[in-house]
Amino acid sequence: MSTVVQISTFLLASLVLVNVLCPAHADKSYEDVRCKCICPPYRNISGHIYTNNVTQKDCNCLHVVEPMPVPGHDVEAYCLLCECKYEERSSTTIKVTIIAYLSVVGALLLYMLFLLLIDPLIRKQDPYTLPLQNEEDSEDVRAHIDSALGRGNTMLERVEGAQQRWKIQVQEQRKTVFDRHKLLS
Repeated sequence: MSTVVQISTFLLASLVLVNVLCPAHADKSYEDVRCKCICPPYRNISGHIYTNNVTQKDCNCLHVVEPMPVPGHDVEAYCLLCECKYEERSSTTIKVTIIAYLSVVGALLLYMLFLLLIDPLIRKQDPYTLPLQNEEDSEDVRAHIDSALGRGNTMLERVEGAQQRWKIQVQEQRKTVFDRHKLLS
């Protein structure tokens, strides 16, 4: 399991180094910056959301809203209603986060498969669970226990009798649930 973690850590570290050192990713990519203008309804024009890739200083209605839906003399009034925001994101950080998440999920899946394969080898038969018995066997056991209960006068014999009755009830419940597929009420 430790080798899986080491491999996923190595892959994550190498991916981060490639993204940081690669000159193609040095500048902000086209999708990493944008100006988003939300313009409400104005006169007979419905509201609209405009996005455009412009610099932060040009993030205003005049540079983003294209084509301008109002005539020239209403542009200033329309632009005063619009709310423009400059948005910036780091796609490298997003990629690294997703790869780290997928690496952890993959490591957990590999660990689960490892446990599923190794579990039958590790798990031993539980000595306290008895295999289901046939009805004839349980009747023989019941007759033997009933004869032993009749002679019990001491406290220890009464406790053993109660324990044997409890074991019989458990066996009957197992038989009912597993053989007949019914639940006792």
